[in-house]
Amino acid sequence: MTATLSSPIQAGSDCTAAFRAAYENRYTWEPGFGGYRGRCVLEQDGRVVEGTFQVGADLKASVEGIEAEADQKLLAGQLWEVAIHRVRRSFEQTHGANTFTAGDTDAVGTEVIVGGKNAGDRYRIKDNVVTMVHRHIHGTVVTIFTESVTDTGAGYLSRCYTSQYADPASGEARGGRSHFTDTFVPLGGSGPWVLSERVVAVEAHGDTPASRQVFRFEDLQPLG
Repeated sequence: MTATLSSPIQAGSDCTAAFRAAYENRYTWEPGFGGYRGRCVLEQDGRVVEGTFQVGADLKASVEGIEAEADQKLLAGQLWEVAIHRVRRSFEQTHGANTFTAGDTDAVGTEVIVGGKNAGDRYRIKDNVVTMVHRHIHGTVVTIFTESVTDTGAGYLSRCYTSQYADPASGEARGGRSHFTDTFVPLGGSGPWVLSERVVAVEAHGDTPASRQVFRFEDLQPLG
């Protein structure tokens, strides 16, 4: 029987089974993903730029028809970031060198304290969803809170979530908190779920003003 949060997890107990259930409930693409293409639109600072894009079977994203290289990179970066999170990796591949111990439970979910290879990382889980991620990545700490999800029928995708980078030693914020709203659609009506819109609103931080970007991906078609 798979452990879920329908029964409370005791603080201090091994919660590997419950964390595995939430991890395996994330939506990922079936092996053999063939790639897709479409139109892309970026709205930023009162500007609207449009072009075409392609995400290959190798998950590499290319953008054409947009003059500014910075805009190309922004659009391609969103596509690539979403694609790498759709790659299916087994729990053992990702977390086989870690241990998982339950901490406290609050409104966000039950804390999962990581030991082993990734000691210092923390998660929270609730109703088979990873509702909080606190990870050390390349000399910084990122904390992500998932507020709502899209149920694909074959796992969940984060819909509304926040992301905050911070100094791992002092905890001081590095940049403003980002608020994401992602909309996914099944490719061709029944194919793999892909991103159709992402809205990113970043809070002001220090001398950096607040900003808002809208990325839209339309006329989506599978490759081949």
